[in-house]
Amino acid sequence: MDAGRIEAVVWRNRALTLFDRIAVPVAVCDVYGVVVLANPAMAAECGTTPGRLRGREVLELFTPQEATQVERIAEALRLRHRSRYQVSVRWRGPGGTERYGELTADPVSDTVEETPALLVMLRVLGESERRAPRPAPVTPVEGRVLALLAGGATTARAARELGLSTDGVTYHLRRLSARWGAANRTELVARAYALGVLVPGVWPPEPAAANPENPLTPPPSG
Repeated sequence: MDAGRIEAVVWRNRALTLFDRIAVPVAVCDVYGVVVLANPAMAAECGTTPGRLRGREVLELFTPQEATQVERIAEALRLRHRSRYQVSVRWRGPGGTERYGELTADPVSDTVEETPALLVMLRVLGESERRAPRPAPVTPVEGRVLALLAGGATTARAARELGLSTDGVTYHLRRLSARWGAANRTELVARAYALGVLVPGVWPPEPAAANPENPLTPPPSG
């Protein structure tokens, strides 16, 4: 074995050691989302070992909150686009606790012409109770803003749909982000689904209907 190949093997082994020691759940998948390699942190989120994750489909392990997100990513990969992709997901963590968070997928390959693999990282945002979540207290307007946001609407489009100014929509988003500690719009949508504010499995997204046990907070008077 020549010196170049020996050096390549050494660096590959170092990279794999680092991969295993990273505390963030990480996996390498093929372009179809099948797990090729997973680190112990990713396996722990699935209650298993890295070896048992090989050959599993990542979107069977982590359920997407919005099917259209996955469809857009699949189409972008077919067109060989190399952007970073994010998907809001839920899954059963160790002990059966339902968790929610965000998968980030980065296409990686040695050359532009090669079919890329996917470097997938999981960001855990929180846990849900075992029973169906009760809707968080939001106003009807906030619920409609969140539904439009989940459907991909821009601030300007949401403003037109709701008859508000763009500043008005931004005001509601800032209040919701501060209330839930959301760092960005993707996290805001993920929390809205996890908290029961948006109806899961429905397209276009809809705010959960008010009910006698846990009504949405009515808009302030005046």
